[in-house]
Amino acid sequence: MSREKYNFIFIFFLSAAFLFLFSCRKKEKTYVEAIALNDVKLSHPKPGSWRYSHDEKFQQFEDFQKTRKITPEPGKNIIYLQPIGTFNELQTKEIELTKEYLAIYFQLETKVLPALPSTVFPEAVKRNSKEGHEQILAGYVLDSILIKRKPKDAVILMGITEKDLFPQSDWNYIFGLASYENGVGVTSMYRFYNGHLTISNFNESLNRLLKISSHEIGHMFGISHCLNANCVMNGTNSLTETDYHVARACSLCQMKLNSSIKYDNKKRLLELKNYFEKLHFNSELSRATQDLNLVQ
Repeated sequence: MSREKYNFIFIFFLSAAFLFLFSCRKKEKTYVEAIALNDVKLSHPKPGSWRYSHDEKFQQFEDFQKTRKITPEPGKNIIYLQPIGTFNELQTKEIELTKEYLAIYFQLETKVLPALPSTVFPEAVKRNSKEGHEQILAGYVLDSILIKRKPKDAVILMGITEKDLFPQSDWNYIFGLASYENGVGVTSMYRFYNGHLTISNFNESLNRLLKISSHEIGHMFGISHCLNANCVMNGTNSLTETDYHVARACSLCQMKLNSSIKYDNKKRLLELKNYFEKLHFNSELSRATQDLNLVQ
């Protein structure tokens, strides 16, 4: 056999082997495809739950892309938290930890503004709840307090108050409310600790505040209520439902968020893991660890 023919056959078989190995190689999963394995399917809605009483449309990624939404841009990319009311040491600590969490969750700089006094609420927007405590009209907080005070470099301004909120006269209460177009929202801490925050209920209250705050800000970034999996973007009618929902955004909601806020998914996951580990949020730590293991 001539050297030329031998070289040709050798190269032919080498090329064939390379093509065979290349074709057999599994396509590497994207980040979203990988963590989708950790998504937990939604259970059938029960009477009294959000999904049972609200017929909402599933927001596909394509729907999200077409939605008008707020996105960070140079010079307008900071999340601000605006405390409103009188806060004790534990409540102040909860707000600081929420600031830290939101900075990680959204991968955006987050700052806390000096607290505004409760006197910013006029008597006309107050009422007594059925339980006998004071409530504040949530829409007033958005339209007459927050919009006027939104810093120029803010992409989001989220009010946090220790007062209970109600959205309209025929509603008992609301955990939070947001104006998606204006990039302002408000969250009440009141019901997260049943009116009295202590060391024993601190983590439970904080976990609820993290969920509701990230949920409302997620709406401002264009994400609708999630119907894909158990997710922080699920709608909620009660604290029981809020507690059942995880703080983790499902794979679809993470894809939506990352398309608007360009960040390193693995860096975010690692920072979330470290945050949950520091606070001994073991369930959320386990989920973040499982996600990390899938994308390593």
